[in-house]
Amino acid sequence: MRLLLISNSTKPGEAYLDYPKHQIGNFLGGQSLNCIFIPYAGVTISFDDYEGRVKERFAEVGHSLTSIHHFEDPVSAVEEAEAIVVGGGNTFQLIKMIQDNGLIDAVRKRVLAGTPFVGWSAGSNVCCPTIRTTNDMPILEPDSFSAFNLVPFQINPHYTDKNPPGHAGETREDRIMEYLVANKGDTVLGLREGCMFLVEGASMKLIGEHPVRLFRYKENPIELDNKHDFSTFLR
Repeated sequence: MRLLLISNSTKPGEAYLDYPKHQIGNFLGGQSLNCIFIPYAGVTISFDDYEGRVKERFAEVGHSLTSIHHFEDPVSAVEEAEAIVVGGGNTFQLIKMIQDNGLIDAVRKRVLAGTPFVGWSAGSNVCCPTIRTTNDMPILEPDSFSAFNLVPFQINPHYTDKNPPGHAGETREDRIMEYLVANKGDTVLGLREGCMFLVEGASMKLIGEHPVRLFRYKENPIELDNKHDFSTFLR
């Protein structure tokens, strides 16, 4: 299994997908691959426009990309893809459309067989057992919260410690702690912006300058930097 799970697509002031494009290129390799793109998380952008943005960046690092919404049979498109790419946006719309198009088993089967998978934001969250650690508003109701279940832990993308002055609502940490009270056996990894997880078989490492925040029930959260062996979270 090969996964590149990115917290966020874009840094402030940069072009879309600019900062992670070389990591994506290195991950996919030097031989051009035909990537299938799943744009379903896009809500305020058309799938055609979303495809255009992503296609431009992938071309810069030597890979072709076509959005799945052009295919009459999405399952066949996944089965024939040389790499699978899932973009960010609204996680509830993303998982609903993935489920409606019968792609849970199709994507999972292909990735477990070795097809490279690249996701960012919502596209990383759907690699977890469920989408229940998303940050997004439930604008649509999926059949369930179950996702691809490619990794045995939950990711919280865009993780931040910030608590704006005058803000009376829960912090991100508060919300994750609530999640763990209801899901006591789970592990949540807060993946800060500018960072990504690289999974190669039984190996997993953090790429990026910021540490990951580890959350478990009734344990004090701890910080893990890129020197830590994250492979233990795959077991």
